Amino acid sequence: MKNILISILLFGFCYGLGFVSKSVLVQDAILYVFLIMWITFIPAALAKTEKFYDLAGSLTYIGITSFIYIATYGLTFSPSLLIVFAVLIWAIRLGNFLFKRVLKDGQDKRFSEIKIKPSSFFAAWTTQGLWVAICALSAWTAIASQRVELPIVLIGFSIFLLGFVIEVVADKQKTDFRSLAHNQDAFITTGLWSKSRHPNYFGEIVLWIGIALMGAPFLEGIQFITLISPIFTFVLIYFVSGVRILEDRADTKWGGQTEYEKYKASTPIFFPKIFS
Repeated sequence: MKNILISILLFGFCYGLGFVSKSVLVQDAILYVFLIMWITFIPAALAKTEKFYDLAGSLTYIGITSFIYIATYGLTFSPSLLIVFAVLIWAIRLGNFLFKRVLKDGQDKRFSEIKIKPSSFFAAWTTQGLWVAICALSAWTAIASQRVELPIVLIGFSIFLLGFVIEVVADKQKTDFRSLAHNQDAFITTGLWSKSRHPNYFGEIVLWIGIALMGAPFLEGIQFITLISPIFTFVLIYFVSGVRILEDRADTKWGGQTEYEKYKASTPIFFPKIFS
């Protein structure tokens, strides 16, 4: 019951936040996001599987962002299409990467315990709805505003590309590292991982800052509250789902080992060292 109540509160908060967009279309989009999550939860709960959790999130980003653009501009060109393109290539890449990984690994350890507890699993799917809606809120608001202009939006798009490349390269380096049999129980310290212990997550934050900046100059008044999108992403990744969990796992597995402690001492946890 507690998890159901939390899920309702999360939805209420997120839907209420949609009002700052000053767009009925964006408010409706947030409702659709949660409906998609809750409907998709049903077969996942029945099968007790988390294998299409991340894929569902990525497809929701793609579907809802495309829906907002088409509902606003039809099939005509607009500078807002760059924002749509940024969200879509990120979502396609990440969804494909995570789906392949969970199929290869056979499971996502985040869900080992909660997928057999319906209310906890429901809360996880609701949380994903929160993630989708808040992360994309500034982008959706900018698209629906019909005020985006091309010269300015290119600055944010350049920052997005920088973050996207960092994330893709970091993920590729770690995947290649783990593909070698002798690295199965080792930790990566080369490439971008020599600059940051979580360069992929750093890239994720940079790209969402870029997406937010693509639309920021065209927001008005209360709409600027939607710029919490990259802040929310950072808090979620750093303190909740990503960095904290992986750091705890790494400390449990390699804590006390000389090379690991040396790596931790010389490599920043998040923001990369540039000149060494």
